[in-house]
Amino acid sequence: MNPAKVSRDHAKFLTDLPNIGKAMADDLRLIGIHEPAELAGRCPLEMYRDLCRVTEKLHDPCVIDVFMSITCFMSGGDPLPWWSFTEERKRLFGIKKSTE
Repeated sequence: MNPAKVSRDHAKFLTDLPNIGKAMADDLRLIGIHEPAELAGRCPLEMYRDLCRVTEKLHDPCVIDVFMSITCFMSGGDPLPWWSFTEERKRLFGIKKSTE
């Protein structure tokens, strides 16, 4: 969902979260996350690693940015676009796209 349209009080489904559409909601379910409340306190990098392991493929590191956005949001942060977390991801994890 577009971060500008998100309300934490109304986040009952995964697709109610900022930056989460049907495909990403399906990916979250693959790693055992079925509702927004399960995201508080989760580590975005561990979630990314779990997704790569479960799907047996390496996903774009921008997925970490999305995971950072939703874990931050469910821990009380503002609903921000996923790309707001790119620089922080690069700084924290040193993970860049192969073209960077």
